[in-house]
Amino acid sequence: MRRMSRIVPALALLVTPTLVHAQAQAAGSSAIPGALDRAFQSMNGGPGGGLTLSLQLLLIMGLLTILPSLVLMMTSFTRVLVVLGILRQALGLQQSPPNQVLIGLSLFLSLFIMAPTLDKVSQQAIQPYAAGQINAEQAISTAGLQFHAFMIRQTREHDLAMFADMAKAPKFARTQDVPFSILLPAFVTSELKTAFQIGFMLFLPFLVIDLVVSSVLMSLGMMMMSPTIVSLPFKLLLFVLVDGWALLMGSLAASFG
Repeated sequence: MRRMSRIVPALALLVTPTLVHAQAQAAGSSAIPGALDRAFQSMNGGPGGGLTLSLQLLLIMGLLTILPSLVLMMTSFTRVLVVLGILRQALGLQQSPPNQVLIGLSLFLSLFIMAPTLDKVSQQAIQPYAAGQINAEQAISTAGLQFHAFMIRQTREHDLAMFADMAKAPKFARTQDVPFSILLPAFVTSELKTAFQIGFMLFLPFLVIDLVVSSVLMSLGMMMMSPTIVSLPFKLLLFVLVDGWALLMGSLAASFG
């Protein structure tokens, strides 16, 4: 039970670093020192106590409600899923691969891309906290910094400046000073922009095939024949010949540097 009381809060460090870190940046570094530890101690029944089973279940259920939003907003999941959706439309396939396959592929590819960040969170936040070397506040702050560093590298300066101007925030001396309230929408905007740029490049070769097939059918007088039906086998053949899935997965992973 004592080991479980360390593991369950450790899960919170992995999926909710922005909640406390953003509040600390908004209210100042001295706004929350010790508050989180006192909350944990009150739930534990005092320093060194263990979380009761009901509190563990409550914490896990609470994390499950916000986990999908965090996966979408703080990782590479959005870019990967949008690109795969555009690829399916470019191929002219309506239900293949199905949505479950695309979501699962996006999730596991995102885990691969986020592996360095997750390893740092585990080594610098979760493991030291589970061993009792640091307190909860320090662990959450460290985990938040790792996700912050990943997101800031993928965010365009223009998008960051736009949301900073909308929030009337002062000019930041360092990228680490950018609060999550500004970084999150800027990151998502940059991810969508990058995904559509990649999708445009994916669409071009398949669009050429559609144009060629349409021109041939028009010249043969086969106006009642759908160009989509005729061009689909050629699109699939082209995609298979160039080893499209491996090329796309590698390019998506490499796009995150």
